[in-house]
Amino acid sequence: MSEPAKKIPEQKAAIRAWLLPIVAMVILLMMVAWMAGLFDEKVQPGLNDPITNGVDRSDVVVVKAQALTIYEPVPASVEAKFATLISSRLLARITDVHARAGDSVKAGQVLVSLEKSDLLAKTEQAKENSRAVEARLTEAKQNLKRIEKLNEQRLVALADLDKARANEAALMAELALAKQQEQEAGTALSYTDIRSPIDGRLVDRFAEPGDTATPGTPLLSLYNPLSLRIETHVREQLALSLEIGQALDVNIPSLNKQVAAVIEEIVPAADTGSRSFLVKARIDYQESLLPGMYARVLIPSRVENTIIIPKNRVVQAGQLDLVWVEQDDHVYRRYIRLGKTFNSDNADEVETVEVLAGLSEGDRLLPPPL
Repeated sequence: MSEPAKKIPEQKAAIRAWLLPIVAMVILLMMVAWMAGLFDEKVQPGLNDPITNGVDRSDVVVVKAQALTIYEPVPASVEAKFATLISSRLLARITDVHARAGDSVKAGQVLVSLEKSDLLAKTEQAKENSRAVEARLTEAKQNLKRIEKLNEQRLVALADLDKARANEAALMAELALAKQQEQEAGTALSYTDIRSPIDGRLVDRFAEPGDTATPGTPLLSLYNPLSLRIETHVREQLALSLEIGQALDVNIPSLNKQVAAVIEEIVPAADTGSRSFLVKARIDYQESLLPGMYARVLIPSRVENTIIIPKNRVVQAGQLDLVWVEQDDHVYRRYIRLGKTFNSDNADEVETVEVLAGLSEGDRLLPPPL
């Protein structure tokens, strides 16, 4: 075989050796270009009008900013305006306790009974002493009458008449003292029955039968459930804007309810530690409220212009909230961030929601597509 004929297969092999990598490189570059979208139709930047079908463009709500009062929740507690600690005036042994924690009691009802045998004896002694003085006074009066008659007949000396009158006056004073001692003994005896000073509810009892009651030591704790109120410490910037008679809303988290309160007292001195004022507000009686419950008082702090829209214009897609906005005769879908929801007491009114971001005043809202 000639020399040129031998070189042809070698040339073909060399061409194939170079051609395969080049083809592979071209294919790879085309795939990269395809994945980059170089062969797709180019779309100019801007907002699409993806949804026009099913949107009622005649039902438009123009977004307006509304003045919204911002409330600051302040920790508070439920307290009883009329609460008392019941104690004994005597040093005596407790014989019986007639009520337990949670019982409702009436004013004048006996709650604790103390041992009274020695006081009964003193009371009887005082009564007997009064009767003895009364008998002596009766005798002295009769004797005075006899001496006055004899004096009229000039049969007794004037000194005897004066002595009889003095004896009567002394016995009258002694009888008055005996009566006071009798009353004092009766009063001391009445202290053996410790009674409720008010209509109320028993919070706790600190003594049991057999214990010794000492003057000033609490035996029972009592409060009037009709006198509950809210007490809270409000920072001075907020407290200075409050007024007596101002209405406030109060949340009771444990009961999941909100009650109305009216400020009845603002202590006119700030706490130097917390720089806050003690505010007391009365509330209406509710059986479920108990002293010591945690509460939150909503105090107005400032007014902000806030965008509020009907909640039925919002569609939730996963964790995102969407609305449909009409702009330049086109319909656009827009993502928004929502805040507080406002529930209306009127069933005919539409529920509204606060928009924190995504809408501006003047935007035209459309209902969601069907």
